[in-house]
Amino acid sequence: MHLEWKEGAHITKIQSLASISPSLLTMINSSLSQGCVSSYFKNAVVTPLLKKPNLDASSTSNFRPISKLPFISKVLEKVVETQLRSWFSKSKISDPFQSGFLKQHSTETALVRVHNDLLMAADAGKCFVMVLLDLSAAFDTVDHNVLLNRLNALAGISGSALDWLSSYLTNRTFTVKSETFSSDTACLTCGVPQGSVLGPLLFAFYILPLAGIIQSFPDISYHIYADDIQLYMSFMPHQLDKLATLVLCLTQISNWLSSNFLDLNVNKTETLIAAPPELQPKIEQEIASFCPSAKANIRNPGVIFDPALSLDSHVKTISRSCFFHLRNISKVRKLVSTADLEKIIHAFVSSRLDYCNALFTGLSKTSLSRLQAIQNAAARLLSKSSRRAHITPVLQSLHWLPVEYSLKF
Repeated sequence: MHLEWKEGAHITKIQSLASISPSLLTMINSSLSQGCVSSYFKNAVVTPLLKKPNLDASSTSNFRPISKLPFISKVLEKVVETQLRSWFSKSKISDPFQSGFLKQHSTETALVRVHNDLLMAADAGKCFVMVLLDLSAAFDTVDHNVLLNRLNALAGISGSALDWLSSYLTNRTFTVKSETFSSDTACLTCGVPQGSVLGPLLFAFYILPLAGIIQSFPDISYHIYADDIQLYMSFMPHQLDKLATLVLCLTQISNWLSSNFLDLNVNKTETLIAAPPELQPKIEQEIASFCPSAKANIRNPGVIFDPALSLDSHVKTISRSCFFHLRNISKVRKLVSTADLEKIIHAFVSSRLDYCNALFTGLSKTSLSRLQAIQNAAARLLSKSSRRAHITPVLQSLHWLPVEYSLKF
């Protein structure tokens, strides 16, 4: 079996744009049939933005590069991406525990599965160790030859389809622009294109063999979201010898990453241990080569996990962040309309309350009260109600479900 591009696929969404759709269709079909991508489509304009306003602007490590690609190139990529996903699905080439950039998958679906597994282990009286592997600039170090060979050998992609992907990856360029400054054009010799449609899918395929390595260790579970790799294993307190399996798995993962031009950053790899206090030092010593120090809390795709899995630390962090934003929003309340004020509140406050809230099932009453206090403050700010006003009518007037009922809904 091998994949060949289907010309004219998935252009129906832009047929209403009668003035450009014929030319766009011709351009896309020509690219697919010839197995070639125009050099114009492969040039990115990179804008450096400070990660945080208070960081030192003289240090390049404090900037996040934002890559911008031509719009039409993304339309072309979307056509190819749709066909690639269909082919991978038809050929059953995927990792069931890779949740990155898939339909009906998200950080929330990944974390619900992991959180549930850990809760089940804790309920059974087991200890657990969770390791979050950190890859340095993972998307930028993908080797093109390795990726193309893997696409050919594992996915059966050949002919013009493989030629197109080879053309897509090679001879890419970028220019850095910042205000009035513009750099010379430079070449990109490795990595999947940042800001592209195809990049995340190609990266997920690039690290596909990693799943086979982890699955060869039955005692170890895992879940991946893009380049965020979560490993975890549970064991009874008297089964500390099982940790040797985790160390062996980590060793093989590290070796595979090195041989595939990916860098495991041990210093940024985080570990969470849930075990009796007397066992903690022994566990840390066993895994010290890959996990220098265990932490009381770890941030796992935006959610703070603690050994008790109570999420109390996460709720406290949400509370601090939301009230900080509410104070700032209150300062501009008189300068914006009610409709715009509601949008601002939803963007900075409601989004934080809603993020991964499927994990909040079974949350303690104290934590639920903290979340409800945030919603109450936001509702009073939007409705201009006094602090003494009963909150239930205010929430009803805004058509907001209280937090507890929202979680159930």
